[in-house]
Amino acid sequence: MGERNLNIEPKITLLGAGPGDPDLLTLKGVKALQAADVVLYDALTNEALLTHAPAEAIKVYVGKRSGEHSYAQDAINKLMVDYALNYGHVVRLKGGDPFVFGRGYEELDYADSYNIPVSVIPGISSSIGVPGLQQIPVTHRGLSESFWVITGTISNGQVSDDIYQAAKSNATVIILMGLKKLAEIVEIFKAEGKQQLPAAVVQNGSSDNEKLVVGKVESILEITKKEKIEAPALLIFGEVVSLHPSFKTLIAPYASIS
Repeated sequence: MGERNLNIEPKITLLGAGPGDPDLLTLKGVKALQAADVVLYDALTNEALLTHAPAEAIKVYVGKRSGEHSYAQDAINKLMVDYALNYGHVVRLKGGDPFVFGRGYEELDYADSYNIPVSVIPGISSSIGVPGLQQIPVTHRGLSESFWVITGTISNGQVSDDIYQAAKSNATVIILMGLKKLAEIVEIFKAEGKQQLPAAVVQNGSSDNEKLVVGKVESILEITKKEKIEAPALLIFGEVVSLHPSFKTLIAPYASIS
């Protein structure tokens, strides 16, 4: 085993898998997987992507869902380095983009402490890609000059303070990992007088089982419950949601209820 290690050149690739649809992986990402000795993949990555890796490559599911972040991340860091030192090229396959709430820099930093070279291949972030696939632009002349991408829940379990600031603006607000906090988030927007602001929730964006609901701040919580929307889901608040092709027809049935 020791002699084998002498011939190994450890390296790590942080690879963004995109929002869910395996066809949205970049060509550079495909090439990285084809050259992998080990693939460490997350809960939110499509396992169909593993077919790009060599049959003999080691594929390790490392889970990483909310609620166990600190323990899981520490374990993943160590696994990543151990596999690189013993097998060579480790592709760390992460949902979306590695640096958009993916904790990619923590992995890069840990690998650097072992002098293991790391390359980064960006992925399509769900924060932009999922609205786009629904024909909801995150910016649009006359409606939105900017957009916020915010995590719904920070490490202490509270709603991010940035949501309070974003709700004051005219920007499009995209919230990841915020479904459990939707009731609180709605109240934040209501406090800014934005009951009529268009809103959307997208479950499993870009996947075969994608589900979309559209409404307004005052109705989106009720609609989301009625349609049994579940995590993972992305929240979109902003006038740009009114551009969705079926916005008017989607909110019409609920207008008489609210």
